[in-house]
Amino acid sequence: MPEITVSAIPAFNDNYIWLISSRGNHCAVVDPGDAEPVKKELRRAGLHLDYILITHHHADHTGGVAELAGESGAKVFGPRDHRISGQDASYGEGETVNLPLLKLQFDVIEIPGHTSSHIAFYGHGSLFCGDTLFSVGCGRLFEGTPAQMQVSLDKIAALPPETLIYCGHEYTLANCDFALQVDPANEKLAARASRAEAARAAGRRTVPSSLGEELAVNPFLRSRQPAIVMAAKKRNPAAQPGESTLAAIRAWKDAF
Repeated sequence: MPEITVSAIPAFNDNYIWLISSRGNHCAVVDPGDAEPVKKELRRAGLHLDYILITHHHADHTGGVAELAGESGAKVFGPRDHRISGQDASYGEGETVNLPLLKLQFDVIEIPGHTSSHIAFYGHGSLFCGDTLFSVGCGRLFEGTPAQMQVSLDKIAALPPETLIYCGHEYTLANCDFALQVDPANEKLAARASRAEAARAAGRRTVPSSLGEELAVNPFLRSRQPAIVMAAKKRNPAAQPGESTLAAIRAWKDAF
C-alpha cells in the first residue's frame, strides 16, 4: 500500500484544509474552503493540485473549490448533493475514489448527521471526516438526526483503532472543556486535555488523533458507556444507551 503524507493548511479562524501527497509533485486537498492558502502552500512546496475531495457542502469547506479547479484543472470529487456544483464525479456508501496520479484510493463512507449528504474518505490508515467527528467532539446536527449521527459514529468506531482522524476544525480545547463536564472521572480524557492545552500554547495543532484515543475520551463515541449514559440522564431522565444519550449530550454541548 502506498504511503501518504498529509499536511495541514490552516484557513479562516480554525479550519484545516488537508493536503495529501504520495509521489512526485502530485497532490490532493480535502475541503478547501479558501483558495488562497492552498495556492500559497502549492507554490511553497512545488506541488501541482490534481484532485479536490469534498466531505460536505458548507461554504467553509467548498468556498475555494471553483477557483482552485479552474486554475489547476483538478478533478473534484464529493457527495451526491446538488448544492455542490462543479463536481467531476459524486460518490456514496461503499464506492471508491481513485486518485491515479497519486496511486491512491479511498473508500467512501456516508456519515450524515452534521449535514444530510456528508461523506468521509477512508484509506491508507487515514479518515478524512470533515465535520462529523472532531477530536473529543462531534458536529452539530444541522440537517441530520441523533439516530443518523449515532449510525455514522458507529461506522467510524468500527474502523481500526490506529486510524488517524483528520477532522475539519481545531476545536479540541473547547471539546475537552465540555467532555470533562460529562465524564469528569476519565483520566485519559484529563490527560488528553492537558496535552491539547500544551500543544495550543506552543502553537501546535491537536489533530490528527487516533481513533483508539477517541474511543477512550470522546463522549459522542461513548454513548453506550455507563458514565456517559448517567451524565445524559441528568439532562434527560429518559436517556438510554445509544442515540438518546447522544441526543442529550449534543443538546447539552449546543448550550454549553
